[in-house]
Amino acid sequence: MYFYTYVLRSKKDGKLYIGQTEDLKSRVEEHNNGLVTATRPRIPLKLVYYEACLNKDKAIKREKYFKTGFGRRYLSSRI
Repeated sequence: MYFYTYVLRSKKDGKLYIGQTEDLKSRVEEHNNGLVTATRPRIPLKLVYYEACLNKDKAIKREKYFKTGFGRRYLSSRI
């Protein structure tokens, strides 16, 4: 089983949302269906980047890294 760290971009305001999940497809659908409070005002959202990790701890660490200045710089060079 994989754990995913993902980045969504709001088509409404262009801002990024960073998260982690076990089921990437379902989680993106939850975001776009307005079931996630943090992103509800910013839908529609597009999946612009993701990484698969072998365990949940590594996915959480990547999520925390992406939320730092260095992590955001890394993402801007990838997306």
